[in-house]
Amino acid sequence: MASIVRVLSEDASVVATAIDATDIVSEIERIHQTSAVVTAALGRLTIAASLIGISLKGDRDTVTVRINGGGPAGGMTAVSDSRGNVKSYVVNNVVELPLNRYGKLDVAGVVGTSGTLSVVKDLGLKEPYVGQVPIVSGEIAEDIASYFAVSEQIPTVCGLGVLVNPDLTVKAAGGYLIQLLPFADESCIDILEKNVNSLPSVTQMLSSGVNAEEMAMRTLEGLAPEVLDRLTSKYKCDCSRERVEAAVISIGREELEKMAAEQENAEVCCHFCDKKYVFTPSEIRGLIKKAK
Repeated sequence: MASIVRVLSEDASVVATAIDATDIVSEIERIHQTSAVVTAALGRLTIAASLIGISLKGDRDTVTVRINGGGPAGGMTAVSDSRGNVKSYVVNNVVELPLNRYGKLDVAGVVGTSGTLSVVKDLGLKEPYVGQVPIVSGEIAEDIASYFAVSEQIPTVCGLGVLVNPDLTVKAAGGYLIQLLPFADESCIDILEKNVNSLPSVTQMLSSGVNAEEMAMRTLEGLAPEVLDRLTSKYKCDCSRERVEAAVISIGREELEKMAAEQENAEVCCHFCDKKYVFTPSEIRGLIKKAK
């Protein structure tokens, strides 16, 4: 389980959320069998989705974060509910790149830098809220901050990190999201800048034993922060046979009739959890009756 903590400054002008998502990103690596750099990239995007998700109000609200920068990993998608439970997938799970100039996994190289980051919030209304911004760096944290600044006019600082072991397992993963409300004053901003500039990296903090609550508190040090809430979240796919049936039906009668005529079982695999659903020819013929 991942640990999420949200804290608020004493004057209620700044909120910070932090997560230890090591278990979540470990599950991503297990399910998707990602290479090290793809684990880092997809892990960061998934952590960001979880941090955004817990700000949603409704139990059924969801947020979908997509990034496609033209890099060799292809598009990446992460979906979170309002409890921070997440699921994600990547088009190309295995990509090998040299380390970047800092000797780190080249997340920007695998994501790419010429594309867009989009955020879709389904709040139970007639239409979802959709925001989209050009990719700033491909490192994801900066792109998330840019999204909030441009699309929602919320000054935001985001830190994300994934540390991968030589055997491709995940040693540490997490992040934080700091957001200023409109009435935050200059002195508050100065304190935040000092705090952020002095913070070790997310993975350094987690590897040294700093937990999510301590991380959140450190980001607002000097602003007398108090804990708003503590949550636990996990990697959670909500696929079902009923949902897969609906997706299969959506391909149309003509394609379904071709599938049924082949007299072979059809296998549909969930992108998010790799669960496989098998449909016999007779079952496909039953779906044809429901298709338009």
